[in-house]
Amino acid sequence: MKKILVLALAVVLALGVLAGCGNQKVTLQILDTEYAVEDYAICVAKENTELLEKINAALAEMDADGTKKAIVDKYISGTAHDLVFQADAEGKPELHMATNAQFPPYEYYEGEKVVGIDAEMAAAIADKLDMKLVIDDMDFDAIITAVQTGKSDMGMAGMTVTEERLKNINFSDTYATGIQSIIVPEGSEITSVDDLYGEEGEEVNYLVGTQKGTTGDIYAEDDFGAERVMKYASGNEAVQALVTGKVDCVIIDNEPAKAYVEANNK
Repeated sequence: MKKILVLALAVVLALGVLAGCGNQKVTLQILDTEYAVEDYAICVAKENTELLEKINAALAEMDADGTKKAIVDKYISGTAHDLVFQADAEGKPELHMATNAQFPPYEYYEGEKVVGIDAEMAAAIADKLDMKLVIDDMDFDAIITAVQTGKSDMGMAGMTVTEERLKNINFSDTYATGIQSIIVPEGSEITSVDDLYGEEGEEVNYLVGTQKGTTGDIYAEDDFGAERVMKYASGNEAVQALVTGKVDCVIIDNEPAKAYVEANNK
């Protein structure tokens, strides 16, 4: 499964390299220093307190019985598990999950199916709630609106709890921890997070690529100003922009960062 994902990313990134840089190979790397550490949770509408309570109860059970760890280990470290989800879900009430399926290993396509940590975690929750999971794929910045308006019941997309988001939606208990990392081309002048800020009084003009609406995007705009942040519809597009020299670095969750870098450097 991981090989299929990496191969698909490699093809897309390779096309971007050929289009923007001729035959020149651009090698990418992830900086050792972390940009931010954050907890991921499931978002639900403010008024849907009953569903929130059920989700939290399901997450607690999954934590206690090892299901949560087994799912995360499968996609992070490649440790297989024999758990089966949604085997008998036909005819049950639907649980709609809003996501943006371009965020491996949390959610991405394998053929026509959305898989990943969030997809499998949601399937396990749906089983606990005796419901059928339906995944609604959309732009990341449309997820909160979909949940608010009832188009989807919950949102899972490697989503971080922030004070701004809490004004509009509620969040479940944490189910995973993410690290925001910085991708740069090999040999870049950017060698640490500090280089993006510069010394006191120093003018720094590095352009930062982000996926629109993510916490990496929000943090970067707060830290460096809107004029230095180039927003893209997906992490893949942001990385292509880096490969073709349109931005100087990309800020994104560490696990997707590893997948994109591995795909590009093959």
